[in-house]
Formats: sequence, structure tokens, C-alpha cells
Amino acid sequence: MTGRPAPATLPPSLRAWLGLIAALAALVVIVLGVLYAGHSEPGRVDRWIIDPTADSVRPPWRRVALATDFLGEPAGAALLVLAAVTGCLLLRRPRAAVLIVVGVSMTVGTATLLKSLVGRTIHGDDNLSYPSGHTAFLAALALMVALLATARLGLGRTAGTLLVLAAAVVAGAAMGWAQVALGAHYPTDVLGGWCTALAVIPATAWLVDRTADRLVDRMADAGQHERR
Repeated sequence: MTGRPAPATLPPSLRAWLGLIAALAALVVIVLGVLYAGHSEPGRVDRWIIDPTADSVRPPWRRVALATDFLGEPAGAALLVLAAVTGCLLLRRPRAAVLIVVGVSMTVGTATLLKSLVGRTIHGDDNLSYPSGHTAFLAALALMVALLATARLGLGRTAGTLLVLAAAVVAGAAMGWAQVALGAHYPTDVLGGWCTALAVIPATAWLVDRTADRLVDRMADAGQHERR
């Protein structure tokens, strides 16, 4: 009735490690949020890395930063999500497509909620900055695509964990650099955004798998009752 079981979006071999990483990331998000709640200036760590200004980068790197920033804007993000969902469907991984949509929504929603709760600002009281939503989005998307690749390639625990973390680091570093270079965020905002993605996506993937498995079981039970 159900055929071959659908591959999990969170490979079983990665659950323990990513669960631990998610817990540590959530702790970092909370600690940074408490430290910088209500602040409107860069902290000591931020100044040690770079003192964020609106003119931190010059052409041609400014154009690179603006292009990277576009990927986190509504239009650019929508294009990336559409491409990722289309790829999942072409690979016949509908569960992964669901994860992309739900994972992005949960990550961006969490970042937006945290901004209101923490109340940290940059360049004016209307510019909430912690955590960086752009960084959280791109890191989350890269992480989910890496999870799909891990399952598709049948990677083991070590290789799969390294691939997922590497994808998140590269995407988070690229977007984080752009946000700091353009003066849109403090470095610690970027770290908070990256950790938000690491905290949200493993939990979301687990929930998607659990919900999908329950639906499959219910369909199987309904089919058995019909044959009786």
C-alpha cells in the first residue's frame, strides 16, 4: 500500500550529532540575546572584529556584498526557495521540498520574533538587528540542501555531519560578511543568525519526518481496514 518508505529529511545517522549542535546553537542565541538586549551600539567583540559602518567596503567588493545581500531579500530568497523546491521535486523528494518551505518559514519567523524580543538596534531605533535574518535564511537553506545531499549520497555520520556544517559555514560566512560589510548588522548579529539556523533546522527536519511518518502509518491503517 505505501511502497518503499520515503527517505528521512534528517538522516538517522546524523540525528544525535545535529541534535547536540542544535542545542549548543540555541544556547549561543539565548546568551547573545541576553547580553545585547536593548543595545544600540557594537559590543566589545564586535569592535574587536570590525567597527560596523555604512562604508565598510568599497567597489568592486561592495557590488559583491550587495549581490549577496539580495539573496536574503524577499525576491532573491523566493527565487532560491523556488529553485530548491523544484530540485527536490525533480529528485522525487517531496518530503525534502516540504522541509525547505517549512524550514525557511520557521527560521525566518524565529529570527523575526527574536528581533522584537531582544530589541537590539543599529543605525536608528527602527532597525532591529539581532539576529541577522539574512544570515539565518541562507545558512538554513544551505543546511537543508546539504541534508538532502547527505541522504541522496548515502553519506555516513562523519561525512554527512561535515558536509552539513561546511555548507552552513560557507553560506553563513558569505552572507554574514555581506551584512557586516554593508553596515546592516554587527558581527554578533551574524553569529546569532547562523546559530538560529543551526538550532531551528534539525528540530524542524525531525518534526517533518515524524509528521510524515504518522501520515503514512494512518494511510496504511486505512488501507488495511478497507480490505477487510
